[in-house]
Amino acid sequence: LRFITGRLISALVTVWATTLIVFSSLFLVPGDPLAVLLRGRRPTPELVQQLRTEYGLDDPFLTRYIDWLGGLLTGDLGYSIQYQTEVSNLLVARVPVTLWLVVYAAIIILVIGLSVGTWSALTRSQTTDRAILIATSALSAIPAFVAALVLLLLFSGVLGWFPAFGAGDDNPLSRLEHLTLPAFALAFTYIGVIARVSRSSLKQELGADHVVVARSRGLSEAYVFRHHVLHNALNPILSYAGILVAGLLVTSQLVEFAFAIPGMGSLLVESVRSIDFAVVQIVTIFIVLAFVITNTLVDIVAPAINPRLRRKGTR
Repeated sequence: LRFITGRLISALVTVWATTLIVFSSLFLVPGDPLAVLLRGRRPTPELVQQLRTEYGLDDPFLTRYIDWLGGLLTGDLGYSIQYQTEVSNLLVARVPVTLWLVVYAAIIILVIGLSVGTWSALTRSQTTDRAILIATSALSAIPAFVAALVLLLLFSGVLGWFPAFGAGDDNPLSRLEHLTLPAFALAFTYIGVIARVSRSSLKQELGADHVVVARSRGLSEAYVFRHHVLHNALNPILSYAGILVAGLLVTSQLVEFAFAIPGMGSLLVESVRSIDFAVVQIVTIFIVLAFVITNTLVDIVAPAINPRLRRKGTR
């Protein structure tokens, strides 16, 4: 309980610090914050007054921050100047698409990456192991936008197997069909990394003393792998999985832009271009929140998988 409480408090402090930094960023820009918000727009009196009220530019900083934070906690996420609507309306339309894409890519990464990493760790062929290392290194070096262009050209332009643009409709089959190429473009780099991390972790555990002892007792290789190798080897993989979520959310910006997918990533790119600060703030907090929640869950789950970590955490 003390371990879990500590992790939860740490997560809350991280999220609070993020909100403070994100909110302060507008006022850390040299010059008048209103000039930043109005860049490229006609400063009509109505728009000027709306922005002053929205961001509380006439109030003290602490008052502005408390009002803004209170709005976040009650669902008032601000107003988008570019789209002329509430930010919450934009998120309702865009978040499900990005979640589909990220979850689809994560499944591809874990299934292929863990399978290839396990194969490399268990194979007795040095040639096969070396070939897998070279292939995963090459995959890790492919940028997401390059993978997107290649997949578009080959599987959409030449073969015509998948749609080139959009996220499909609400039908799950249509959504999967449209997001297959973007998900693979998003997953390529991380497949190579997960494969290498899992290979290294499994190889380290396969040579551990307790595994040698288990084998000497006549236990089968399958039993030794499941009960003595896999549990301990999962910890580094789980730790990287927490970073993976944030990486996918950030990288999705490029992939969504390349495939014209109306998700969070393309929303962030468009909002940065137009200096729609309210949207940029909320999307940034959303990404950090997803990263913090995932890593907190990993920190809580890891000791349950490996008792040695649980004993270490209670010291």
